[in-house]
Amino acid sequence: MPPRRPESASIVRAATVAALVALCGPALAQTTEDIRNTPHNLSVSGTGQIRAASESRICIFCHTPHNSTPLTPLWNKELPGQVYTVYTSPTLHAAPLPQPFGPTKLCLSCHDGTIAMGSVVNPSTGITMAGADIFAPDSLSNFGLDLSAHHPVSFSYQAALPNPELVEQPPPGLVFGGSDEVHCTTCHDPHNNQFGDFLLKDNRYSALCTTCHQIQGWPGSAHATSPASVVGILPRPPKTWPNYPTLAEWGCETCHTPHFAPTPAGLLNFTDLPPAPFSCTTSGCHSTDPSGPAHLVARTAAGARGVSARASVSGGIDIAAAIGKPSAHHEVPGELERRAATRSGRGGDPGSVTCTDCHNPHLVAGQGAVSAGDDPTVAGGALRGVSGVDRNGITVSSVRYSYEVCLKCHGDNSPALLRTPRVVPGINLRRVFDPSNASFHPVFALGRDPDVPSIPSSFEPSMTATSMITCTSCHADDDGATRGPHGSMWKPILRERYETADMTVESSENYALCYRCHDRQSILSDRSFRPGAARNGHARGAGHRGHLEAGAPCSACHDAHGIESTGSPLAGATGSHTHLINFDTSIVAPKPGAAAPVFTDKGTFAGSCDLVCHGVVHDGAAYP
Repeated sequence: MPPRRPESASIVRAATVAALVALCGPALAQTTEDIRNTPHNLSVSGTGQIRAASESRICIFCHTPHNSTPLTPLWNKELPGQVYTVYTSPTLHAAPLPQPFGPTKLCLSCHDGTIAMGSVVNPSTGITMAGADIFAPDSLSNFGLDLSAHHPVSFSYQAALPNPELVEQPPPGLVFGGSDEVHCTTCHDPHNNQFGDFLLKDNRYSALCTTCHQIQGWPGSAHATSPASVVGILPRPPKTWPNYPTLAEWGCETCHTPHFAPTPAGLLNFTDLPPAPFSCTTSGCHSTDPSGPAHLVARTAAGARGVSARASVSGGIDIAAAIGKPSAHHEVPGELERRAATRSGRGGDPGSVTCTDCHNPHLVAGQGAVSAGDDPTVAGGALRGVSGVDRNGITVSSVRYSYEVCLKCHGDNSPALLRTPRVVPGINLRRVFDPSNASFHPVFALGRDPDVPSIPSSFEPSMTATSMITCTSCHADDDGATRGPHGSMWKPILRERYETADMTVESSENYALCYRCHDRQSILSDRSFRPGAARNGHARGAGHRGHLEAGAPCSACHDAHGIESTGSPLAGATGSHTHLINFDTSIVAPKPGAAAPVFTDKGTFAGSCDLVCHGVVHDGAAYP
């Protein structure tokens, strides 16, 4: 038999490809040519920074047809036993994760930065590279040994279930190791780069993310459908790609990133790096200044009504300007990251406020109340999917009424902060607005008194005594730029000016908040509080006008929220508390020998007072 001729290099390459095709099936046959034009072509014909000096074979950097390591598919690299720091999070049901294995470990043989690209089993001498033989330390392709800021891999999908935010079974269209193992190859196809970053499918509009992660309500949410421009805002470092121009196209990756997440819990792309911690209002999405903290915005008392909303850089509402005001739901630097890392809520801390206390970024929408003309207290789209506390003190996962969001912080967890000292103190607004109380503003239920002559005003012409109001009827952005209680120059986050100091001069500006709903002329004409007649040697009593002209502010007699009728040792022993009467004890004192200043309701537009105010003793002073 004649001696066997040496096989040419081309025949060897053909045999290698044939062996790989036989092992990997038709998918590799379809993608072999595609690999030539991707960063995974490390041969001399490659276009990346890392490539061989002379080796023309492409597959050899990962595969070999003979004498491979005992790893499929015909792996051409030895894998030393590196120990990795794996991903952990309170949101991950599959923890604790094992060390990376299977396809993930193969990917890491290049991407953990510890094994040179030319270090292969065959040829035994390795492959000489033209320049760098390993990813630079700051390369986004070099994951290192710390995987804690990367999407979890090498775990069982089933182990992460049940989870209401995950598809119930490993979804078709993705590649799972074994029967359900999540690996790098679940999202990345190392042989095909048609979608960029070797993604298995196009992730525009988060199509890849939502293959596994499905949050009910997300597809129709504001963030999933917004056409707002993100040019100049995204991509946010460390990401450098993609370059989608709209918020909707970025979808999940507006806030999350699968690799190198600055805040690993939740894979949030938020960071505490200067000039300010990342948040909804420092990112440019809800700020006019994407480079730093919100700027202070002030205004004069006049012109509070009808101001149009300011647009942020992205075209969204400029919330940053509102929370930068003196009185606001100020964001605490780093609070969003802290909560993500601990999976904790506010817990009653009055200083820890974030956007997510009031808004669910995955479900927030733009529509108002459920139906036009319905109860205005019904939570609108901006509060969709937010947790809260109902009027009975029960925690609810998704609020129905807008006040349930406020009660998370201003109900049973209210900070012990009483701005105005009262006969019957009330800081728990869940109890203060209780419809069983003697009087309350109609936030939880219709008001008790159907006869309110001062309603309507010219500013609220459609209001009646049977109208419902919301917390934001009084607490809101003072210039009308946002539709919520984000910030105001008037404390405490008041929509308009409301002076409470004694000896305040009556004017439409000083009591603009009250006069928004209660007609000023009606108040000053004493329609509901008529002066009393002179009797028993006492001078004729003053009505609304006389008290206001004497410098008594509205708050001297009226408690704006309501008066708790139960739960206080003083309630029931301090006279009537109808008509929101709950005296400011820094202005109104008990008459000599009494424990508290007292108002007694004597029927429609009638009553009497026993107290001392501005040095004047009211001893059974009756009105009218």
